[in-house]
Amino acid sequence: MAWWYCKKPTSLTNTSTSHTLFITIAFAFFISQSFGARILQPHNSLPFIWPLPAKFSFGNETLSVDPTLSLTGNGAASPIVRAAFDRYKGIVFKNSNSYGFLRTVNVAYDVTKLNVVVRSKSEELQLGVDESYNLFVAKVSGSGGITIEANTVFGVLRGLETFSQLCSFDYSTKTVQIYKAPVSIRDKPRFPYRGLLLDTSRHYLPIDVIKQIIESMSYAKFNVLHWHIVDTQSFPLEVPTYPKLWKGSYSKWERYTVEDAYDIVNFSKMRGINVMAEVDVPGHAESWGAGYPDIWPSPTCRSPLDVTKKFTFDVLSGIMTDIRKIFPFELFHLGGDEVNTDCWTNTTHVNKWLQVHNMTANDAYQYFVLKAQSMALLKNWSPVNWEETFNTFPRKLHPRTVVHNWLGPGVCPKVVARGLRCIFSNQGVWYLDHIDVPWDVVYNAEPLEGIHEASQQKLVLGGEVCMWAERADTSDVQQTIWPRAAAAAERLWSPTQYTSGGNSNSTAFPRLQYFRCLLNRRGVPAAPVTNFYARTAPIGPGSCFDQ
Repeated sequence: MAWWYCKKPTSLTNTSTSHTLFITIAFAFFISQSFGARILQPHNSLPFIWPLPAKFSFGNETLSVDPTLSLTGNGAASPIVRAAFDRYKGIVFKNSNSYGFLRTVNVAYDVTKLNVVVRSKSEELQLGVDESYNLFVAKVSGSGGITIEANTVFGVLRGLETFSQLCSFDYSTKTVQIYKAPVSIRDKPRFPYRGLLLDTSRHYLPIDVIKQIIESMSYAKFNVLHWHIVDTQSFPLEVPTYPKLWKGSYSKWERYTVEDAYDIVNFSKMRGINVMAEVDVPGHAESWGAGYPDIWPSPTCRSPLDVTKKFTFDVLSGIMTDIRKIFPFELFHLGGDEVNTDCWTNTTHVNKWLQVHNMTANDAYQYFVLKAQSMALLKNWSPVNWEETFNTFPRKLHPRTVVHNWLGPGVCPKVVARGLRCIFSNQGVWYLDHIDVPWDVVYNAEPLEGIHEASQQKLVLGGEVCMWAERADTSDVQQTIWPRAAAAAERLWSPTQYTSGGNSNSTAFPRLQYFRCLLNRRGVPAAPVTNFYARTAPIGPGSCFDQ
């Protein structure tokens, strides 16, 4: 259901404030539901749509929506649009269907059609695809309807999500209603890259769980799943060219087949989400040696990968060749972080190789990273590397490199000053495994901080929240992701006029509580917003909207 909140200065530092905000919202809800009244929207109020649209206007009418809502327009011919329409129809009319009927007899519904107009026939999903859309809801003579206009089907997907958040099930009339019509929304994302990292090496996640997370990502308009598939601890992915690699999995039941990977990519595309694979080298790769021990410098010194052997790069090339067939996204993450080169200098044959080639261990680190980049570029990927590569040899990175910030603030300004692109993931604010980071710290993080020239701001692709899995598995991963990831999602989608300034936190707070409850209603186990430690259970009885 769509609620409204009027801005007012308030502190979010104590429980009483939270309770006061909840009472304000709950009272508005009580009035609208009990008396059918329309909550008046002052000029400075914000809709309970997450993330906030770029531009919007509303009226004061309430419209009923036909549960047999039909899809019209040229967008109906798209399998992506048709599938999304069916998904959202199931969400919006879930209560109606659960009562065992689809249409109330002798009820004249105000909205009976959803008309989708798509200007482009292309359904290629890549970085920077147009996700803008216009959404109009109005009661007109005859049958009223909803119109979504977009340049691509992926803009339609974003519009359908917004439409679903406008709809509210009225428990008195047992009908779905849209409040404050007519509605006019013109929306587009602030950044082209809005990502979530999912780590399936530290703990294996079943395919169904990954899909649940992808589905929930679409609710917050994320558009990149950064799949950190393999790492030191395990190698769960099938690589046909080197079939012994997944001997590095935790068990034979904790693996991803080629077909599984295809399934994840296709499932994601249907929701407008790219999948960026990561194969982290030369560190974080000890698990490779379970199947191919020759890739280790020695049996007792297993990381980084052996820089001296052609076989090392043959295996890396084989991995890239096989997974390039699966992952069409133009970005490929090569890692490059946390490389401790002591193993190279302490292993006789590697140390001798360094001397022959007149290299230091840092030189060899650079050599490995740049060679891996060249291999990725030959496969028409743009390489992504963690920021240590930039911090160590910034002038040597390929011009197409995307530098992924994580160690702290102030990195992206240096990256874009050199003409390279950057992804913001400062661990102090956007690492979700840091469960002591509250929602408002996540919300206030700004990817463009310290970058003032427009030409350099464009080089910041966006940002990504990271769900590292050393201490998260199927039992708690979604509670750890949500609702804090949604705070970053709005930062990456919505204009700063709504997300920055003196009252931005106080207006965001009740809307985020509402969005968390929306996730819960859709079956996503999002944790309470107000708990000091993320993913913990409620501290006692109470409403979802006050937690």
